[in-house]
Amino acid sequence: MILEMKVPSPGESIKEVEIATWLVKDGDYVEKDQAIAEVDSDKATLELPAEVSGIITLKAEEGDTVAVGAVVCLIDTDGAKPAGVTPVAEVAKAVEAPKPEVKAEAPKAAPVVASYAAGTPSPAAKKILEEKNIAPAAVTGTGKAGRITKEDAVNAVPSMGTPTGGSRGTERTKLSMLRRKVAERLVAAKNETAMLTTFNEVNMTPINNLRNEYKDAFKAKHGGVGLGYMSFFTKAVTRALQLYPDVNSMMDGDHKIAFDFCDISIAVSGPKGLMVPVVRNAENLTFRGIEADIKRLAIKARDGQITVDDMTGGTFTITNGGVFGSMLSTPIINPPQSGILGMHNIIERPIAVNGKVEIHPMMYVALSYDHRIIDGRESVGFLVAVKEALENPVELLCDNNPKKAFEL
Repeated sequence: MILEMKVPSPGESIKEVEIATWLVKDGDYVEKDQAIAEVDSDKATLELPAEVSGIITLKAEEGDTVAVGAVVCLIDTDGAKPAGVTPVAEVAKAVEAPKPEVKAEAPKAAPVVASYAAGTPSPAAKKILEEKNIAPAAVTGTGKAGRITKEDAVNAVPSMGTPTGGSRGTERTKLSMLRRKVAERLVAAKNETAMLTTFNEVNMTPINNLRNEYKDAFKAKHGGVGLGYMSFFTKAVTRALQLYPDVNSMMDGDHKIAFDFCDISIAVSGPKGLMVPVVRNAENLTFRGIEADIKRLAIKARDGQITVDDMTGGTFTITNGGVFGSMLSTPIINPPQSGILGMHNIIERPIAVNGKVEIHPMMYVALSYDHRIIDGRESVGFLVAVKEALENPVELLCDNNPKKAFEL
């Protein structure tokens, strides 16, 4: 029997997807639930599992855009499994099973396990190899069933070329659907909003002192969840949004939509580009709750498992260019939101404190906002409120009781 495999719907608003990578070849034998392809929507990358076991016939090429519900491959369930092909489950068991003790004798070559995953890089590994200009065939995968892991790609060393006479070729590649959608939204934000950016600086000494005092106990108490900077910034932002609600609103034609909740979009870098998963009702979360949710979403984004629901909504965005070394930037609004806070790197600088020059760890912060709906008073007041909370976290973010705020 021939089964037609159709593209499932990743979300209500998504009408088409793009075949990013086939994980199998035309004519391969596949097993039920085996990942056969990675597909890109304009919001996420998803794996496409085989619905039944059999011989597969591909009906779309890598890079093709196909409508949701369209047939992308056929699976012949009557097709016989070729001799020597090891089922995926058995491959995994063979890889994970402890090796028996071997008596001292001449070494023998390890048998090669046939698997669709062998030599195939994960999404994160693929991005790293492309940046290093290394072919996957040149890397030995140590992951399950021979898959190339992110660590394999990081440890791969490109061959040293000669200083002159090197290749001067060019390569033209189509942008992924996600990258095209990001580009479209960024251009729209520049063209369709009255975007303006205001700046301030924050003395990070109080937060550093708090983290140094409590981070070890926090991590031990909360199962490895760290006490990072992002929870302080998220709490400072939700406090400021409640003081200046216009910043927590958005335009809808001739109307303003105001929110009585704070769904904070956190910009993270994933293997497929920038993603902005949302921390829901952040105003009600504790430090532990914020850090745990950010960690969960960041892992999903890194592993290419982020979903449309994870990124839908959001009333305000925080982006941290400081992790890449950025000292100052003008972040672009994440439409249809009206504001975005940019964090930057922390640099020790001399500042005046009570008439004396002292060296303190300082961070520039930037607020880009839509001037159609947010006036200068609200934007500057919001950023000053964020600064005040970060420079006085014990009183304004911990209610004068850090141990209780950190749930220690």
